[in-house]
Amino acid sequence: MSGPTRRTLARRLESVEDFTEPSARLEQYLTPSELASHLCHLAQLHGDLGAQVVDLGTGTGMLAIGASLAGADRVVGIDVDVGALKVARRNVRAVAADGVDERRIEWVRGDVARHPFSVTHATVLSNPPFGAQRGNRHADRRFLETAAEIGAVSYTIHNEGSQTFVESFADDEDGTVTHAFRAAFPIPKRFAFHTTAEETLEAEVFRIEWGERA
Repeated sequence: MSGPTRRTLARRLESVEDFTEPSARLEQYLTPSELASHLCHLAQLHGDLGAQVVDLGTGTGMLAIGASLAGADRVVGIDVDVGALKVARRNVRAVAADGVDERRIEWVRGDVARHPFSVTHATVLSNPPFGAQRGNRHADRRFLETAAEIGAVSYTIHNEGSQTFVESFADDEDGTVTHAFRAAFPIPKRFAFHTTAEETLEAEVFRIEWGERA
């Protein structure tokens, strides 16, 4: 499947606006454009963008917009935060001139754990909370549970040291991790508990093929 290069995707995604009022509880950080372009380009190369694409916890819409730029015809971004969805809508309008058709992306307010989707063979993209905040431990598990339920394949971003957990979860759900790689995830200072101007985390990205479903 032909489409824009990874570098072109990254350049276009640089214009995606950050959260206006980020929530520490929801661990709202802008997905880096370089990482988003890598993930969406990989999905393009594997022919995974021809199915319904669902961005779980879409936030600013970075992954949903990246998937549309990479060639996806049908994208849904879901997020529990109405403020984040307003930012996502502004973002898709801002990059519309770069090849995003607003009509191809639908924004849904909802909880990933209690989602409204009836699909079973979607391509899932997600940058879930890393579980760093109190009360958010293993928050990414809920996102993987939904990915396993609605997805034929998923691409998810996790905190460093998650590989054993992700592989074990996938195995329990009849899934197979086909790709795993590390990627830089810069986090600028935005909350009172941050002590440095910017910290770069080593995130881990996984592509999982889920078992056949009726």
